[in-house]
Amino acid sequence: MFTRKIGIDLGTANTIVFVPGKGFVINEPTIVALSVPENAVLAVGREAKEMIGRTPESIVAYKPLKEGVIADYYITKAMLKYFISRAIGPLNILRPEIAISVPAGITQTERRAVINAAKEAGAKEAYVVKEPILAALGAGIPINAYAGNMIINIGGGTSEVAVVSLGGIVSWASLRVAGNKFDQAIMDYTKKKYALSIGEQTAESVKIHIGAALSAKDQKQHTVRGRDLVSGLPKDITLHSNEIAEALTPHIMDIAASVQNVFNGTPPELVADIMEKGIVLSGGGAQIQYLDEFFRRMTGVPTYLAEEPLFCVAKGAGLILTHLDIYKKTLLNKR
Repeated sequence: MFTRKIGIDLGTANTIVFVPGKGFVINEPTIVALSVPENAVLAVGREAKEMIGRTPESIVAYKPLKEGVIADYYITKAMLKYFISRAIGPLNILRPEIAISVPAGITQTERRAVINAAKEAGAKEAYVVKEPILAALGAGIPINAYAGNMIINIGGGTSEVAVVSLGGIVSWASLRVAGNKFDQAIMDYTKKKYALSIGEQTAESVKIHIGAALSAKDQKQHTVRGRDLVSGLPKDITLHSNEIAEALTPHIMDIAASVQNVFNGTPPELVADIMEKGIVLSGGGAQIQYLDEFFRRMTGVPTYLAEEPLFCVAKGAGLILTHLDIYKKTLLNKR
């Protein structure tokens, strides 16, 4: 019997849905807007994100995932139901099989919450798979090979570093420093240096347009508008990419320290493989300019940005469902 399959990258910042044969059908922020008195869902995804910082007291925009795991079960379930129904269409009566990404450091309780939320949202079967495995698959890394490969997946809530070999994770580190912390660092920097308060969406826009991991001679610039903390009035300033590099450096150094720790726990044979093959970067946070060069300098290992880094995890989830028998041992759970 034909069963619809859906791969979901359930991220802290964005949720990406991949349907084998169709490709990426959804890429929207992981945000839900609720009306406070009725507790009813008003908007999901991009529409809900537009409401952040602009809502009256009767409407609240929630981010139901915190640092890669479910922080609000009810809202996560409502959001998954919305995304699943959009992915399979209104006329499809077959409940789909779903593969969902979870952080490598997830607990049994957190994993069970993801499976239950997916099934209650309309899934026939829910498989949860660790993000580094999915990111490696989506980046084109042969995870079942004997050789070792290192993947650094930088999402919205977590950064995960893992060495993958023979279909499993040999050594790994999960760090709650990623895109959201980068945004906060930019907000803190403008507040400290320019006495200017900017919002989350403005900080994210700065990160996307001029985010950098290293200083450079050819600087990019971006004009932002916020509230002057001295006068209380609106004010414009121009930020440069070298300033953003300065703001982000402490967090990127934390990720580099995790890479070092993973190397320390990796067998020498696999370290030799990684030296030859290089490190692969994936995830939305990996798109910051010069990040590959930063890790190359810090580790002495060639570092490459995956093709379509934002979509690696969702693509990996779709691949696992397409070749379920081959990748069954990489699945963490099926209940």
